[in-house]
Amino acid sequence: MNQHAKVDIRHSTCPHDCPSACALDIEVIDGRSIGRVRGSKVQTYTAGVVCAKVARYAERIHHPDRLLHPMRRTGPKGSGQFARISWDDALDEIAARFDQAEREFGAQSVWPYYYAGTMGLVMRDGINRLAHVKKYSRFYGTICATVARIGFAIGTGKIAGVDPREMGVSDLVVIWGTNPVNTQVNVMTHASRARKERGAKIAAIDIYNNDTMKQADIKILLRPGTDGAFACGVMNVLFREGYADRAYMDRYTDCPDELEAHLATRTPEWASAISGVPVEEIEAFARVVGQTKRSFFRLGYGFTRSRNGAAQMHAALCIPAVTGAWQYEGGGAFFNNASIWKFDESIIEGHDAIDRATRWLDQSQVGRILTGDAEALKGGPPVKAMLIQNTNPVTVAPEQALVRKGFAREDLFVAVHEQFMTETAVMADIVLPATMFMEHDDLYYGGGHGHISVGAKLIDPPGECRSNHEVLQGLGRRLNAVHAAFEMTPRELIDATLKKSGHGDIETLESDLWRDIQPDFRTSHYLDGFAHADKKFHFKADWANPPVGNPGLGPWAQMPSLPDHWTIIEEADEKHPFRLATSPSRSYLNTSFNETPGSQAREGAPTVMMHPEDAAALSIADGGAVTLGNTRGETTLTVKLFDGVRRGVLIAESIHPNKAHIGGRGINMLTGAEAIAPIGGAAFHDNKVWVKKAAPAI
Repeated sequence: MNQHAKVDIRHSTCPHDCPSACALDIEVIDGRSIGRVRGSKVQTYTAGVVCAKVARYAERIHHPDRLLHPMRRTGPKGSGQFARISWDDALDEIAARFDQAEREFGAQSVWPYYYAGTMGLVMRDGINRLAHVKKYSRFYGTICATVARIGFAIGTGKIAGVDPREMGVSDLVVIWGTNPVNTQVNVMTHASRARKERGAKIAAIDIYNNDTMKQADIKILLRPGTDGAFACGVMNVLFREGYADRAYMDRYTDCPDELEAHLATRTPEWASAISGVPVEEIEAFARVVGQTKRSFFRLGYGFTRSRNGAAQMHAALCIPAVTGAWQYEGGGAFFNNASIWKFDESIIEGHDAIDRATRWLDQSQVGRILTGDAEALKGGPPVKAMLIQNTNPVTVAPEQALVRKGFAREDLFVAVHEQFMTETAVMADIVLPATMFMEHDDLYYGGGHGHISVGAKLIDPPGECRSNHEVLQGLGRRLNAVHAAFEMTPRELIDATLKKSGHGDIETLESDLWRDIQPDFRTSHYLDGFAHADKKFHFKADWANPPVGNPGLGPWAQMPSLPDHWTIIEEADEKHPFRLATSPSRSYLNTSFNETPGSQAREGAPTVMMHPEDAAALSIADGGAVTLGNTRGETTLTVKLFDGVRRGVLIAESIHPNKAHIGGRGINMLTGAEAIAPIGGAAFHDNKVWVKKAAPAI
C-alpha cells in the first residue's frame, strides 16, 4: 500500500504540426502511463521550454474518450451511431469496398487522404505507399505551408535559412506573420534572451494585437493581405535614406538597380494607404532595420495564407537582402529548414511504384472533389472510397458547405483512423482506433530548427489501438499491395530511411537523442552564394519555374516578378464590408487538443474579435451573437470587442469544432478553396464577409 510508483524519465519529440518539434522529457510511470511532460534542456532549440498544451499531454493520451475499438456505422451518415466490430472485420470491409470501387470506377476512384496530425515520417507518409502501389489517386497537400515555402525559396533558391538559435544573438528580431506565443513558443525563448542579454528589440508585424505583439517593443498592425505593400514601403526608405548595402547587393543579388527603380513609386505614403500603417511607423521601422546590422527576420506561415501569400513572403524576404543582414551573426532570415533534412523517403512512400500518369488531387479542394467538380477531379472518375489518417477535413478544410455535402454522400465509403471521434470520424462508415506518438516508433525532424530524432515507443496503447503502419500492413495484405515496406517494422523503416539518407543507423541516432544537423555559418548565411544556379538572391521572382512544388496553379501568370502589393486578395466590398482571418488559437493546434479539458477551459466558446467602433455602428454589444456570411456560407458565434485590429478587420481564433458554433456551422464555412498561385494552397486568412446580429443560442 505504501509502495511508490516507479517513474522513469524517457525522451521523445513532439509530433504535432508545429515548427518547434520540441524535444521532450517524459515521465513514464510504472511503464504503463505518463505523467509530466517537459521541454528538454539538452536540445538547444527547445532549451527546456514546451507549450502548455503539450505539458498537459497526460490529459490527451489518457483521455476517457479515446477511441479503443474498431466500429461500423449502424445509423444514417453523421448520426454517430456505431457498433463495435473486430479488426479483421473492419479491414476486410475496407479492402472489399476499395476493391469494389476499383472494379466499377477504376483505381483512381480510391483516394487515401492524410495530413500532419503527426509529423513522424513513418506514420504520416506511409499512406502514400498504399496509393502508389495500388495506383490510387495521389494526394497533394496544400492546407499548410505550400505558399510560404515557394515564397521563400523563390528568393533564396531553397527552403533553409539562418540558424534560428541566432535570434538569441540578434540586435533586432522581426517576428512577421506568426504568433509564436500561440504557435511556437521557442521563438520567444530565443528572442527574449536577445532582449535580456543584448538589449535587442523585438518587432512584431501582424494583423491584430495578439499575444506576441503584446510582448514586442515595436508593433506594426496591418490590414490582412497587405504585407507586401508594407515591405515595399520599408525598402523604399532603405534605398532613399542610404541604408541599402549596395556592395552586398552587387555581389549577392540579381538586380538591385532594377529593384530600386521599381520601388521609387512604392513610397511610405503609397504603402500606408494600402496597409493602414501610418507613414511615420513605416519610416521608423525602416530606419531601425537599416541601422541594425544584426536584424533577424523570423517569417511565419500566417501572412502567406492569402491569395497573394507567396508574393508577400518574397517581398518580406527581400528586406534583409537589401540591408545585407545575411552577412552577420544574428542577421538574415528564417522560415523553415525543409531543405536540410535530405530524408530519402523512397521506401516509406514506395517511390519505386509511382505512376506519374496517376492524377493527384488537391487536399484543400476536398469539398469540390467529393461533390463531383470535374476540374477538381482532373477530368477523372468520382472519388468513391477514402482512407483518412492524421487529419479532420470535416472541420478544417475550406468550403465546408461542399465538404459536408460531399461526406454525406451515401455512395461514398469512408474509413477514418483516429484517436478521438472527430467530426470527420462521425461521418465515416468504418472508424479505427489509432495510437498516439508515445505508443509507436517514428522518425522526426524540426521544421523550425536543425534537429532530427527517433521517437521511440514508451508505453503500450490502450484497448485495441493500432498504429498507422499496422493499418497499412493489414490493408496491404488484403489488397494484394506488394511492397517490401509493408513487411517491415517501423524501426526497420526508420533504420533503412536513415541509411539511404546518409544519416547512419537508428541506434546511432537514438544515442544522439536529438542530432543537430544545422549547416555551418557560411552555408546558413549563403556567404558562398544563394541556392539558385547563378548563386544570387533573386529580387526578380521566376514564378513559372519555382524551385519547389507543382507549378502552374492559380493565376500564376499575373504574379508580380518584383516585390509589390498584388491586388488579387478578396477585398471588402459594399455587400461584404469586413475582412476575416482565422488565426491560430493558443490551446488548440488545428483540431488537435480540441478534446482536452485544459485547452477547452482556456479557449471557451468560439468568438470573433471586432473593433468597438465597427460594433457600435451595427449596434452589436460585447458578447452578442452575430452571423458572418459570404457567398460560401454562414457561421454564428459571439463577438469580443477588441481595439487591437484595424477598422473593418475581424479575427476568429480557431479551429473550434463546427458543433461548438451556434447552429453547428464552423468558421471554415467562409473560407475558399481556390488554388493560390503558383503551386497551390488555401487562403484561410483572406475572406470578405458581412456581419449581422443573430438571435442568441437557446
